Amino acid sequence: MPHSTLAPVFIGLHFGLHALLIGLAGFAVVRAFVASSPVAAWTLVVGVAFVAVYLAGAWAARSGRAAGSSGRTFAVVWVAALTLLWAVLTWLTPEGAYLVFPLFFLYLHVLPGAGGVAAIVVTTAFSILALGLHLRFSVGGVIGPLVGAGVALLIGLAYRALRREAEERERLLTELIRTRQQLAETEREQGALAERARLAREIHDTVAQGLSSIQMLLRAAERDTPEPGAGYLKLARETAADSLSDTRQIIRELTPARLDDGLAAALRRLGQEQSDRASLPVEVAAEHVDLPMVTQTALLRIAQGSVSNAIRHADATWIVVELAREDDAVSLVVRDNGQGFDVSSAVAGSHEADSFGLQAMRERVEQLDGALAIISVPGDGTTITARLPLSTERGASS
Repeated sequence: MPHSTLAPVFIGLHFGLHALLIGLAGFAVVRAFVASSPVAAWTLVVGVAFVAVYLAGAWAARSGRAAGSSGRTFAVVWVAALTLLWAVLTWLTPEGAYLVFPLFFLYLHVLPGAGGVAAIVVTTAFSILALGLHLRFSVGGVIGPLVGAGVALLIGLAYRALRREAEERERLLTELIRTRQQLAETEREQGALAERARLAREIHDTVAQGLSSIQMLLRAAERDTPEPGAGYLKLARETAADSLSDTRQIIRELTPARLDDGLAAALRRLGQEQSDRASLPVEVAAEHVDLPMVTQTALLRIAQGSVSNAIRHADATWIVVELAREDDAVSLVVRDNGQGFDVSSAVAGSHEADSFGLQAMRERVEQLDGALAIISVPGDGTTITARLPLSTERGASS
């Protein structure tokens, strides 16, 4: 939990449990040698094995080597091996019974639910039995393990509640950070759209108006100028007309059709406008999909660029635009029956103007964690498919 202020607490508890368990195991071994127990050597062997198995399991869990369903099986086997070694150590020396207290926390952590409680009950009963056989049965020998088990259960439940609260806080903090990122992305996108609209207005009021005036002046001069000068004026007028057409196309791309009615309505308007302008059918099949404004704008730009390329460069006689919702994504497909092109050459940049448009489409899609597929064969038309996820961290609410 990198953002949680409780992370140091949990780390301290884990290291404290490690230290307590290893310290109690060492105490049981040393006590056996100090008391000159006849099984001191066996106590040492079992104690070292107990610590080694514990450290190996803790290392595997921390390094992530025990994960998934196999990790669950590993944890159960690990706890069973520790319990067996602890039972042997307790049978050899009564001080081994002290290790049951840190084992209680291990059971609650590794065996959640009834499994952990059952393990505590069994080991508590075994501790009482072992202490009774070693030191004779007494009230203290019975009450001590029972009190330890009760305290461990209470602390374990409190630890779980604290951890759940910390995880919930971490989840809320992650959502807050994600929301702030989405808000910042939306603000940047809105700022970019506003700047593009401003540039479109500036181009319309300056360059486009100037080219229109030049075209009218050249037309008037063409009528009053004899050949061959009239031919040069006609060529200049046609060049100005082409430049004006390109400028208007730039303005249209800078200012998308209004999306107040949704992307489907904007695509239908685009198809109608291009059909009227180019005198070729542009069929639009678009279902309404509730999308963030950023996603709508990106798909509309891709549709504009694809339709424009099909009309201006592909010599297509029909174009189809489809917008559909999938399970967890929205897809935009633009197909035409034009002359097609070599996709690998275009991507490599051999057709500089076309490759720039394709690269711009790809960058738009990648910014929203989507995918762009271009299928085209020279002489057999082109299909461009943009697929964007319906929910993305980069997206923004409309």
